Amino acid sequence: MKNIEHNIPHIISKKIVFKGKYLNFVVSEYSDSSGIIRQWEYFERVNCKGIVVIVPVTDNNELILIKQFRPPLNRYVIEFPAGLNDKGGTLEQAALRELEEETGYTAKEIIHISEGPMSSGSSGEIITVYLARKLIFKGISGRDETEDIEVLIIPSEKLFETLEELKTQGNLIDLKIYGFFELAMRFMESL
Repeated sequence: MKNIEHNIPHIISKKIVFKGKYLNFVVSEYSDSSGIIRQWEYFERVNCKGIVVIVPVTDNNELILIKQFRPPLNRYVIEFPAGLNDKGGTLEQAALRELEEETGYTAKEIIHISEGPMSSGSSGEIITVYLARKLIFKGISGRDETEDIEVLIIPSEKLFETLEELKTQGNLIDLKIYGFFELAMRFMESL
């Protein structure tokens, strides 16, 4: 059997071709595993130290989701609360802040359950997922002026049925909900 030597893929250069207020558009030149020089286009967040997603579960085993208008899609999207760590502090602090800003709830317990790339073909963003429990409603305040959000409280046993209903009403469903729900439920079973 012939032994084929492979190179370790690596970035050679990176050029910002458009600098925005929140995103930079980047073109990188890289060497692939065959040693071929290629280009890749992607975006990077500006002034952001991570992205958090929160799976809030009430004491009554209800999930708190949000319905938010998303201009790139020109539609409402059903999602878990989420946001950027763009104000300093830890990812846990960002998760608690975003939970309260978007839903009005705070959590006495926040547990890291996973992390990974959000869209590895178009960005280097890593999302960190937290389970939020022992929730207390404090009231909505501090939302970003661009956020058009409705809070949804859904019994966990009716999640899939409710998402299908919301889809028939013309909403888009963030596919991450399904995986994050399963992760959170498995984690809760182990507590």
